[in-house]
Amino acid sequence: MTAYCVVYEIIDDPKPFEEYRRQVLSTIEAHGGRFLVRGGAFTVLEGEMPYNRIALLEFPSRENAEEWYKSPEYQRILPLRHQSGRSQFLLVDGV
Repeated sequence: MTAYCVVYEIIDDPKPFEEYRRQVLSTIEAHGGRFLVRGGAFTVLEGEMPYNRIALLEFPSRENAEEWYKSPEYQRILPLRHQSGRSQFLLVDGV
C-alpha cells in the first residue's frame, strides 16, 4: 500500500534548509520515493494553518518510507532541517 509523508514547515533560517534541500532528493529516491509537492503556493480553505510551506512525498509502502526516514543517509542530513525551522512531519497510509 502506498504511503505518504506530509511535512508542514516554517523556515526560519534558509541557509541550512538549502543545504538540506540539495541533499535530500537522492535519499528519497534510494527508497523508491518521490516528491508530489515541494513547496509552492497553497490556499487554506478551512481551519487555521500555522505553517507556510508544505512537502508531500510518496513511497511505494510504509516500510519504504520508514526505511528512508531511519536510513543513515537521511539521519545525517536531518539536523539541517531541524536547524532551519519548525515543522510537523506525518506518515500516512494511502488507500
